[in-house]
Amino acid sequence: MTRESQTIAVIGGGPAGLEASAKLTGLGYNVFILEKNTEVGGHLLDWDRLFPDQQNASEVLDAIKAGLNENTQILTGAEVVEISENHRFDIKLAGSPQKITADAILVATGFDVFDARKKEEYGYGIYDHVITSAELETYFKNKKEILKRNGSPVKRIAFIHCVGSRDEKAGVRHCSRVCCVTAVKQAIEVKELYPDVEVYLFYMDLRMFGLGYEELYKEAQEIYNIRFIRGRLSESFENQDGTIMVKVEDTLAGKPMRINVDLMVLMVGILASSGTSEMGSKMGIGINSNGFLKPVNSHFSSQISNRAGVFLAGTCKSPKNIEETLSDARAAAVLIDNYLKAKIT
Repeated sequence: MTRESQTIAVIGGGPAGLEASAKLTGLGYNVFILEKNTEVGGHLLDWDRLFPDQQNASEVLDAIKAGLNENTQILTGAEVVEISENHRFDIKLAGSPQKITADAILVATGFDVFDARKKEEYGYGIYDHVITSAELETYFKNKKEILKRNGSPVKRIAFIHCVGSRDEKAGVRHCSRVCCVTAVKQAIEVKELYPDVEVYLFYMDLRMFGLGYEELYKEAQEIYNIRFIRGRLSESFENQDGTIMVKVEDTLAGKPMRINVDLMVLMVGILASSGTSEMGSKMGIGINSNGFLKPVNSHFSSQISNRAGVFLAGTCKSPKNIEETLSDARAAAVLIDNYLKAKIT
């Protein structure tokens, strides 16, 4: 048995699935990418620019896809309904007579964003001028102007951190890790579009963990005059003119604060996707307390599941930025290669 005679099924065609597939096909394996949506690319398809250097997301996605070769078969609209095992894995897809047979499986089912409607006090889905960070990113990508109802540019914007992160009441205890730097990146982009707009960021803690993130935070303050206020929003409501009244306690100043804004942006957190939990159940893979897939060991076997021949990559395991996601996918490809080489011998 050779590499050319072995097949790997990659469940999920986001950045992790594509990057791992590119490395595996480069080694000579045959790869099926099974993507339930109509197009591969995952959340990168909806992203405009990436932090901290503002590189276009489309350039990153194109570079990843360029690594794929003729050994890759991409099946979109491919929903996995059943996986059985008899020396190899047999994968059945919804509405298709085709059965995929694989020697190994990589689960790269990505993430979902928190449904902001669950936090009614923020008014998402109720007030016209409350949007999510994901929606704001599509505005940037599609070059859609951010306007008030009467057509004039907004004058004041509030970014609300930790919407669906570190929130026991919402049933989400983990930190999504990338929301803080995303808020800073988006706030800077808003100031670039509208230099005269007032921008406020309401945060619990600022977790600027990555290389270049702290510099971006300082740039937001020193160059763009973006205001950072430590305090969780307690209430918001819509005024008759369509503006949003924001009530928050400034915990550093030790006093309550009320401010009218033209637009409120909710920094929605990263959750394990519905596809992730489904794969965990179908394949008997461990799931941690936050709903993400659980590797054998988070320190030195974080790409290996508790089921032989099944590997994990990307944000199906935990929130990650794009750099971490791609690195994780490459590591998974190496471990899959090691596993299959052992089977050859």
